Amino acid sequence: MRYFILLLTTLLFSSSLFSQTLDPIKWKANVEKETEDVYILSFQATLDKGWHLYSQNEAETDEIAPTPTEFSFDATAETYQLIGETLEPKGIEKYDNIFEMNVKYFEDKVTFSQKIKLINSTLKSVKAEVFFSVCDDEKCLAPEVIEFDLSLTGEVIENKGDLTNITNEDHNKSEVLNIGVKGWDKFPKEDVKDKSYLNIFILGFLGGLIALLTPCVFPMIPLTVSFFTKSAKDRKKGTFNAILYGFFIFAIYVLLSLPFHLLDSLDPEILNNISTNVTLNIIFFVIFIVFAISFFGYFEITLPASWSNSLDSKANSIGGVVGVFFMALTLALVSFSCTGPILGSLLGGSLSSDGGAMQLSFGMGGFGLALALPFGLFALFPNWLNSLPKSGGWLNAVKVVLGFIELALAFKFLSNADLVEHWGFLKREIFIAIWIVIGTGMVLYLFGKIRFPHDSPIQKLSMGRKTLGVLTLAFVIYLLPGLTNTAYANLKLLSGFPPPLFYSIYEKEAHGPLGLNAYTDFEEGLKAAKTQNKPIMIDFTGWACVNCRKMEEQVWSYPEIIDILKNKYILISLYVDDRKELSETDQFQYLKPDGRVKKIKTIGDKWATFQTMNFQNNSQPYYVLLDSDMNLLNHTTAYTPDTNEYLQWLRTGLINFKK
Repeated sequence: MRYFILLLTTLLFSSSLFSQTLDPIKWKANVEKETEDVYILSFQATLDKGWHLYSQNEAETDEIAPTPTEFSFDATAETYQLIGETLEPKGIEKYDNIFEMNVKYFEDKVTFSQKIKLINSTLKSVKAEVFFSVCDDEKCLAPEVIEFDLSLTGEVIENKGDLTNITNEDHNKSEVLNIGVKGWDKFPKEDVKDKSYLNIFILGFLGGLIALLTPCVFPMIPLTVSFFTKSAKDRKKGTFNAILYGFFIFAIYVLLSLPFHLLDSLDPEILNNISTNVTLNIIFFVIFIVFAISFFGYFEITLPASWSNSLDSKANSIGGVVGVFFMALTLALVSFSCTGPILGSLLGGSLSSDGGAMQLSFGMGGFGLALALPFGLFALFPNWLNSLPKSGGWLNAVKVVLGFIELALAFKFLSNADLVEHWGFLKREIFIAIWIVIGTGMVLYLFGKIRFPHDSPIQKLSMGRKTLGVLTLAFVIYLLPGLTNTAYANLKLLSGFPPPLFYSIYEKEAHGPLGLNAYTDFEEGLKAAKTQNKPIMIDFTGWACVNCRKMEEQVWSYPEIIDILKNKYILISLYVDDRKELSETDQFQYLKPDGRVKKIKTIGDKWATFQTMNFQNNSQPYYVLLDSDMNLLNHTTAYTPDTNEYLQWLRTGLINFKK
C-alpha cells in the first residue's frame, strides 16, 4: 500500500509535467531463434517526424560530440556470449559545423540487432539496456536508458524497474530536487512554433523578380502580352490566354521540382547528403564559376536551339490551351541562359538545407510566380506597358551584377567541401577575404571603373548604379572586421555562410563558454545569487547539444548579451548529459510520472530530472530566469537564434527582478 500511495502521489503531483514533456521515440524489442543455441535480439526505434537518433559509431573524442547510442547486455561466461557487435543500418551521414566532424544518425525507423550464443542451455531470458539521446533541428533531449527483459521463448517485456526497491530515502532525495518555482501564472508557456516554408518561397520569389530584369526575360514581357491581346479575336480571350500563359510558367517551374520528391521518397539520404558530399559540392562550385563567367559576358549558356524551335512550332500549329502551354515551355527554355544560374542557386541552397525537396518546391513555386505575374498583370492592365523602362545597357549591368553574386556563392560550396575533408585552405578569414575582393570588384564595376565584353562606355552614372554601388561598398566595409581576431569578427548578418568561427587562421578554442563564469551546480549558483543579490539564469544544456553551441557562438557572443550574462546574472549551466557518476550517497531511484523507475546515478541524470520536475520540459537548450526566492522573472524560452529577441528576454528579466 505504501508504494501504491507513493506512485499515486507522484502521478498527481507531476500530471502537468507528464503532459508537457516530449517523448518522440518508441522502442520495441524482439527475439528470433536462429539455431538451437543462437538467437537474434532486435531493437527497433520509431521516431516522430523531424527527430533523429545518433549512431553507435560516433567517434570517441574529448571535444563535444553527439551522444552515441549504446547497447549493453548481461552476458557472462556462464550464461551466454555475444557474437560480433550490435549491427545497425547505413543511416544518414552529414558533416556538422558545430561538432566539426561527420555525424551519423537515423530517422523514422531503425532496427539494431545482436546475435548471442547460449552457454547455459537452461537460460530462459536475457537482460539488455539501451542508452540514447534524440534531437531535432532545434533541441535535444537528455539521454535516457531503457531496460528490456527478453524471454528466449519470444516474449519481450520492458523493464520499468521495481517499485518495491524505492525507499523513503529515495523519495526524500527526489523531493530535494523540487525547488518550488513560483509565478507560472504570470508568464505564458514557451511555445514551440511549427516550421514554415514561407522564407524559401519569398527567396524564390525574389529570385524570380531578379530573373525578370535580365536581357533574356525582360524584353519578352511587352512582346508576349501584346501578342496575346492583339492576336485574339476579342479582348477577353486574349486576356485569358495571357493569364493562362502566366499560370503555365508557374506550373512548369513547380513541376521541375517533382523528380526530387521521387528521389526523396526512394532514398531520403540522397537529398540530405548533398550538403556534405564533397564531389557534389565541388561540382556545384565549378558550375557556379561557369555561370558567373557566362553572366560576365564571355560566353552564353543556351540549351540546344532545336528544342526551342520544336516547341515554338508546336505552339503555333496546335493553338488553344495546349499551344499556350508550349509557348510557356518555350520561354522557360530560351531564357535558360539567364534563369539557369538563379535556379542553380535555388537548387543548391534548398538541397543543402534540411528542408530538401519540399523546400525546393516552395522555392521553385515562388520563382515561377514572380516570373509569371507580369504576363497576367499587364494583360489585365495593358496601359501599364507604357510605364515599363526601355531595354538597354542596364539589362547587361544586371547580368554582370548577378555574375559577381554567383561568384561569391560558388565559394560557399567549395567551403562545404573544405570543411568536410579538413583541407584547411579555405579558413574563415580567407573565405571572407575572397568575398571582400569580389565585393570590391562589384563596386568598381558599378562605378564604371571596369567593364566587361558587352558593356558600352558609361557617359553618366545612373542613380541605380550609385545606390547599389554604395550599398555594396557598405557591405565590403562590414566584412572587414571578419579578417580580425576580435569580438567584431562574428559577422552575425552572415551567420551560416562563412566557415564557423573556430575554423580560423588564428589560434582559437573550438568551443567554450565565452569566458563566462558559469556554475555547474544549482545550489552553488543559488548561494552566489543570494550573496551578490543578482537574478539567476539557468542554462539547461548538454555537451552533445548542437543548438546549445549555436546559441553560445551566435547569440551569447553578441557584446550586449555577453555583458549581461557576465555582469547582471548568475549563470548556472546544468549539463543533462554529463556521465560523471554521483557519489554513492547522492545516488537514488526516482519514480517517474509514467510509472518507470529511473536510476539517478550520474550528474546528467540529476539535472535532467531536476529540469522535468520543476519546469515540465525535457529539451535543450532551455533557459529559465529566476530570483533567489524561486520566482520566475520571465517566461521560459528555448532555442532563440534571433539576437534581439533573446536580448529583450534577458532585459525583461532584469526589469522584473528590480521590481
